[in-house]
Amino acid sequence: MAGSSSIEWTEATWNPVTGCNKVSDGCKHCYAERMAKRLHAMGNPRYENGFNVTLHYDLIDVPRKWIKPRKVFVNSMSDLFHEKIPTEFIQKVFRTMNETPQHTYQVLTKRPKRILDLSSQLNFTPNIWIGTSVENTKVINRIELLKKVPAKIRFLSCEPLLGPLDDLNLIDIHWVIVGGESGPGARPVEADWVRSIRDQCQSQNVSFFFKQWGGVQKHRFGRKLDNRTYDEFPNPPLLIE
Repeated sequence: MAGSSSIEWTEATWNPVTGCNKVSDGCKHCYAERMAKRLHAMGNPRYENGFNVTLHYDLIDVPRKWIKPRKVFVNSMSDLFHEKIPTEFIQKVFRTMNETPQHTYQVLTKRPKRILDLSSQLNFTPNIWIGTSVENTKVINRIELLKKVPAKIRFLSCEPLLGPLDDLNLIDIHWVIVGGESGPGARPVEADWVRSIRDQCQSQNVSFFFKQWGGVQKHRFGRKLDNRTYDEFPNPPLLIE
């Protein structure tokens, strides 16, 4: 439920919540749902409810035990701002993040509207990065909602990228992650979609991270774009208040 991660843009995962439900096209082949079903079948007690939203109060303080600083993907198996998660639970998670400034927390949600609704009740310390998923133009409105969140670092996850995202306004966005879908039923990504986002990031001085081409066997295609890798992260000076 917490530990090292093979996800290219983070170093560890922390899952005080598990379970979610589908809200947009990017959720169709959800890796977390697939993994939860497998863990449930294996008898893992954390997944006795399958992929239904489940709160793990005993995991809220786990990062306090980590001495070495690390980047932490929060709720890789859920969405911290799911409507079924009580406000007081979210506040407890934020308190742990606030009080462990040695770590950088990457909170990714498909529900930026709820962050705004709760923003006055949460403390967005500089070590908390807030991102939203934007897989196609149907959910482009999430970007403008994210811009209103009082986080020091705001980022987009365009993964799985399911269509072109041209003419992006990246003012007040600090980082963009792009990746193709992987696993069973993976939908294809076109190179020109990725190049367009890269070029927009470069022209608007936004850090760009290309995670993968994806596919059913993603290892076959790697993560190089035009013969190079893009591993950019937000610049540290952006964290200064």
